[in-house]
Amino acid sequence: MAKTVLVVDDDPTQRRLIQAVLEREGFAVAHAESGDQAISRLASGAAADVVLLDLVMPGISGQDTLVEMRARGFSQPVIVVTATGGIDTVVQAMQAGAVDFFVKPAAPERIIVSIRNALSMGALKGEVDRLKKHASGRTTFDDLIGASPAMVMVKRLGERAARSSIPILITGESGVGKEVIARAVHGSSDRAGKPFVAVNCGAIPENLVESILFGHEKGSFTGATDKHLGKFQEANGGTLFLDEVGELPLDMQVKLLRALQESEIDPIGSKRSVKVDVRIVSATNRDLSQAVAEGRFREDLYYRLNVFPIEAPSLRERKEDIPALVDAFIRRFNVEEGKAVVGAAPETLACLTGFDWPGNVRQLENAVYRAIVLADAPYLQPHDFPAISGIAAPPPEALAPKAVTASAPGPVPSAGELAAELPQPQAPVPILDARGHIRPLDEIERDLIQHAIEVYSGHMSEVARRLGIGRSTLYRKVRENGLEGLIKGGAEAVA
Repeated sequence: MAKTVLVVDDDPTQRRLIQAVLEREGFAVAHAESGDQAISRLASGAAADVVLLDLVMPGISGQDTLVEMRARGFSQPVIVVTATGGIDTVVQAMQAGAVDFFVKPAAPERIIVSIRNALSMGALKGEVDRLKKHASGRTTFDDLIGASPAMVMVKRLGERAARSSIPILITGESGVGKEVIARAVHGSSDRAGKPFVAVNCGAIPENLVESILFGHEKGSFTGATDKHLGKFQEANGGTLFLDEVGELPLDMQVKLLRALQESEIDPIGSKRSVKVDVRIVSATNRDLSQAVAEGRFREDLYYRLNVFPIEAPSLRERKEDIPALVDAFIRRFNVEEGKAVVGAAPETLACLTGFDWPGNVRQLENAVYRAIVLADAPYLQPHDFPAISGIAAPPPEALAPKAVTASAPGPVPSAGELAAELPQPQAPVPILDARGHIRPLDEIERDLIQHAIEVYSGHMSEVARRLGIGRSTLYRKVRENGLEGLIKGGAEAVA
């Protein structure tokens, strides 16, 4: 998804000039003629990843606009634009929360570098905030990504359930994000900031389930050299998340039922029960009602856990959320891997949206992770997802000419016959014509430039770098070959 830059300036000429620079680099541009209009636009929820703010405007000034934005909680990075480079003005803007500034008129390269740095800082700050919320148990439903009808229903149900201590059973396929929903329930409740303890019931050896859940006293069995509190006591005052609860052995289901009903547990080897104050959120990817019918799960425990069911939708049921999920994963992995991927190309998003994702959000997350690690272009391409698109990136050797080895003496073939016998390179730009002869250089150059513009989604700086020519030379060749239509802005962008 293209990043949106909100340009706030009362000068229409300045806005048009900046728009041409930004769209040439693949950014989307929105406009505001005044500070009041900018704040109204942000308050309406319209997209804005970066704000380019002029300081001198009629009505509310840029400085006051910035102060008002921060007072209202708008966290978008702001770059201030000023006609004078006075140090006092710059210091005041930075103190108000600006991340950068430049003086009019600024070179296009300076504007692009400033915006990209602001996006990187914004992504880093967002990742730090996410990790802080995760570690402190304050993740809420506002942090859940997705505006599809299925996810809106999940958020509404979860927010209602979070207001009480009612037991919640989250159902859904593997990889849909059941633990994320459980954390949002915890962070939206009055237990936010208290312990959130997650237990994967299917990953605990059967002979250790009781000790891990309920704890044990020192010397209560062979190998019990120390006292162990157990997950219930670790989560005391907070939330205990029982993932894959359907995998619990039947004898442990009895003890779990007592813990839920009496709010007390019996550690192994203890002479008295221990009172606990724990909110239970459980999850399963199995049909527990079917397990009850087959005698693999206790009916009374099922009714105790399934007081407030929430069904997490599969990713194929909320495909409209895929672009937002991809964008969030790109921001996170850019920070983790030190990459600078701008986003996913439109054809890539179309490919990802058309896939059924049997592994759901977890599979999408891992696919984006792999693509980020291996990507060279600023925008993720379909060949960065070979398992999804079926398109593999052509290996470098596929484009290299193969040597012709000597063979037994015989008649010497003509140049056309030799060219026709050579293996055709697996390249999108053909080198030979239909008769096997070399195509004219100007035709090959035109096709190569067109292909490069399509591969890098019109990102002309990257196209020029990959072709090994200057940007001015690239724009001249674009005009000469009539390729202006491939670039956002058309002829005006290359004028």
